[in-house]
Amino acid sequence: MCGIVGILSNKPVAIDLVDALRRLEYRGYDSAGIATLESGHLDRRRAEGKLRNLETRLHDEPLQGHVGIGHTRWATHGRPTERNAHPHMSAKVGVVHNGIIENYRELKAELTARGHVFETDTDTEAVVHLVTDGLDNGLEPIAATKAALHKLQGAFALGIIFAGHDDLMIAARKGSPLAIGYGPGEVYLGSDAIALAPFTDTITYLDEGDWAVMRRSGVEIYDEAGERVDRPKIKSVASALLVDKGNHRHFMAKEIHEQPEVVSHTLANYLDMGAGTIAFPDLGIDLATIPRVTISACGTAYYAGLVGKYWIERYARVPVEIDIASEFRYREAPLIDGGLAVFVSQSGETADTLATLRYCKAGKQRIVSIVNVRTSTIARESHAVLPTLAGPEIGVASTKAFSCQLSALACLAIAIGRAKGTITPALEAELVKALIEVPRLMSSMLHADGQYEELAQYLSKARDVLFLGRGINYPLALEGALKLKEISYIHAEGYAAGELKHGPIALIDENVPVIVVAPDDDLFEKTVSNMQEVAARGGQIILISDAPPEKTGCKLVAHIKVPKGHGFANPLLYAVPIQLIAYHTAVTMGTDVDQPRNLAKSVTVE
Repeated sequence: MCGIVGILSNKPVAIDLVDALRRLEYRGYDSAGIATLESGHLDRRRAEGKLRNLETRLHDEPLQGHVGIGHTRWATHGRPTERNAHPHMSAKVGVVHNGIIENYRELKAELTARGHVFETDTDTEAVVHLVTDGLDNGLEPIAATKAALHKLQGAFALGIIFAGHDDLMIAARKGSPLAIGYGPGEVYLGSDAIALAPFTDTITYLDEGDWAVMRRSGVEIYDEAGERVDRPKIKSVASALLVDKGNHRHFMAKEIHEQPEVVSHTLANYLDMGAGTIAFPDLGIDLATIPRVTISACGTAYYAGLVGKYWIERYARVPVEIDIASEFRYREAPLIDGGLAVFVSQSGETADTLATLRYCKAGKQRIVSIVNVRTSTIARESHAVLPTLAGPEIGVASTKAFSCQLSALACLAIAIGRAKGTITPALEAELVKALIEVPRLMSSMLHADGQYEELAQYLSKARDVLFLGRGINYPLALEGALKLKEISYIHAEGYAAGELKHGPIALIDENVPVIVVAPDDDLFEKTVSNMQEVAARGGQIILISDAPPEKTGCKLVAHIKVPKGHGFANPLLYAVPIQLIAYHTAVTMGTDVDQPRNLAKSVTVE
């Protein structure tokens, strides 16, 4: 992840920018930089590596400007060099950016044809030239930025300053969080409130799609349609939790809404966005020769692993054995020499998973862990680590960690398939493109909370709920049921839709909501047949799908529309609505969403 800051002040801002970046360094430390206006001209200082290297540079080459932006980087596009470090600049525009510009290659080609010269390997530079192009064509800074924002695709947070404009900064947010802080004669910008805490106790969080015109005298905020809007100011000192939760009522809600950002960063760790290929780390084993993959995990992480099994077997054509960690070692499963064993855990401390890891290690497997805490025990005892860049997950019910685990597993499947020769370069490019589009599609689903609130009123009265899915959507049905159980305490079960007629259909009556996860894919018609079986017995169907509801031929209680994406990426997209269903139902019922009864975030006992 990257961290961005900005300050409009009446005194030099360089020291304060670095101070703010220090609190954001957890988001990235590949490089850092600041840019300020010096007598109306843009100037910057950048350094590869950690923030202290930038501090040394500034000590030798100070900046005195009263308006500035800063950035600490986690590299996505382009190697972590000083040349690729933010801020990126032209003579007229300085930009800091967190996120991914999906269409930067198309923009770069268009702008290059108009005479713009690119100097870095980053996607961010496209933003610089796009805004500069507007200025070159006679637009004022605000109009040039507005026009540029309409052309950008992806998930991003931006801070922009302009040469010759000492009282102007523009911020924009789409899929990546941004907070604006207010002080006497000063305005601040930061990726989160932590960065701004020493300067102000008054914070506004930009909503999805918002952009803001910042001046020392005040801030004007506009929504994605360009309409002037008011966003609430929050006193951050009222509660430490309030700052951490942003505008959200619960950590779980905040973490659901962070998914476009954290998924984009996790994917960027394993993809070469520019080339449209996998850029996978060396796992210390020849992926072309592995005879079998063994996956083990617990709870939500197990369901992520189950999705990984579908991906690896379909695309890499390697057999995958998966089991719940608490069962795996007790059945004394035979292990094939030269096998790859993958362990999935948010905390990296789950006792059952750790015990199974040690069993597989003793069985001479190559151990790879997918964890959110790189210093955890599971990470330390692995031969290789595939980190999920979800950031701290406070809510007990896993959401953003699950999506990041899926992201890492999807990339692993492609990497094995490429090594095995089962994935052609053309298919690799197709699958990578599908993953790159995920953050944007996720963002589009996080605006329609109203439909979930209405559905929650209905589900909150249910005693039992069934989730159905086929193929790779079956694990999503299991995860949906788990989420609902965890935080609403409603009894819920997930089933493979084809198994309905082999027993579970006996449970169906007019009082049992049935939630069907059914993308419009090659299994859709078979799932429709199962839905009709439910409808014939009075079951109340809630469809989660990109297919039009009339295609089912069934009466529906609700239809939750999912944007059309590539089938490969569907598990990432369909994770969002099942999380929102559980969250809003729990809120309606008044349960403790973030700390549900009897559960803990990390289970460190067997």
